[in-house]
Amino acid sequence: MSQTPTPAPDAKPRFTILGYGSYAESLRIGEILRKETVGGALLVAAAVIALIWANSPVSDSYFALRDFRIGYEPWHLELSLGAWAADGLLAIFFFLVGLELKREFVAGDLRQISKSIVPVAAAAGGVIVPALIYAAVNIYSPETLRGWAIPTATDIAFAVAVLAIIGSHLPSALRIFLLTLAVVDDLIAISIIAFFYSRDIQAAPLLLALIPLALYAFLAQRYRRFFGVHFMAAWGILLPLGVATWALVHASGIHATVAGVLLGFAVPVLRSKASGGPDAGPGLAEIFEHRFRPISAGVAVPVFAFFSAGVAVGGWEGLGSALADPVAIGIIMALVLGKPLGIMGTTWILTKATRARLDGSFKWIDVFGVSLLAGIGFTVSLLVAELSFGHGSLHDDHAKVGILAASLLAAILAAVVLRTRNRQYREAEEREKVDSDRDGIPDVYEHGNQA
Repeated sequence: MSQTPTPAPDAKPRFTILGYGSYAESLRIGEILRKETVGGALLVAAAVIALIWANSPVSDSYFALRDFRIGYEPWHLELSLGAWAADGLLAIFFFLVGLELKREFVAGDLRQISKSIVPVAAAAGGVIVPALIYAAVNIYSPETLRGWAIPTATDIAFAVAVLAIIGSHLPSALRIFLLTLAVVDDLIAISIIAFFYSRDIQAAPLLLALIPLALYAFLAQRYRRFFGVHFMAAWGILLPLGVATWALVHASGIHATVAGVLLGFAVPVLRSKASGGPDAGPGLAEIFEHRFRPISAGVAVPVFAFFSAGVAVGGWEGLGSALADPVAIGIIMALVLGKPLGIMGTTWILTKATRARLDGSFKWIDVFGVSLLAGIGFTVSLLVAELSFGHGSLHDDHAKVGILAASLLAAILAAVVLRTRNRQYREAEEREKVDSDRDGIPDVYEHGNQA
């Protein structure tokens, strides 16, 4: 089990910015990282296929497929396949985000103020600074200024996939920190979507959505053990209520992915007393997370990426024109420079202005590497770009080019920094293991670093 190093006798009590975290939390984060590695690979593959197809001689077939409309018009659900992916499939991703958020704040390390205050503040800094940089670049263009929220989000699947590949020996605390940043980041992004990108709100369907949502919450809370034990019960009972909630929220004018978050929040995290209480095993939220994460990471997010990342660049001339657009410039600067500046700056200020401190197990360079990794804005950034400029518009296409270029650049820079640090941690771990074997002392950090 991992242990937090004991402070010096004269040290004052302080908030720990990045501690080792609980052993259970480290194991859980490690499991998420392993799952998201596959999801991240599928995400990248889907985006690459879309880009190649959209710029091939048969590109018309890609856009015809993306714009093909299907659904029931009287319910305002006759949507293009691209819109179904953004409004429908991505709601599954946000449902998982809702589950993760609630679990972190109810039963995870974030329920402790001393552990949550700094990553939450750092995530806020990582949202505010990129938004300000984008706004500064586009200050004289009200039309493009609408995209200020595009570079505020961190892509969980993409970022943790890169981290899992390049950082096998990095301290587990850094991985927990990245997940915390990304989860809080998504919460802020969801709030931005709900408040700034909802248009023509219709009160009637919004109020009607409360009925299936309330029934969904009641059943999930009251019969949590039943839904946890019987696999098909959730599909037959809760899923129709969830779909009804989603459809009514969609009809209300609020982006339908918000419904996914609300449904995630409605799922209980802790076991009921009848099932043995919190210490008897995973609650319904964790059970649902295990069931639905493969659907989200393996299907929903890659399909969304496939329909959203396809942009006709127009050769080198078109690429140069896209990258010269203030929209793309603002996004690249915001994600590659603004994210690490906001995260690092907020963390540094807290160490100077409060009693917060870095854990002795890592250095500022490690935090810098993770903050670079947080500059990978893909899934939610693509969604916000479409909401800002309209699907398929010129600014939307240029925003996609900026998002893809910035995410690739952030991943490369983070890989350079973190691979160097990963090698150093691996060598230190090997030396520590040799010393432990020689002295007959078990390595107390071994499990924590492998989580």
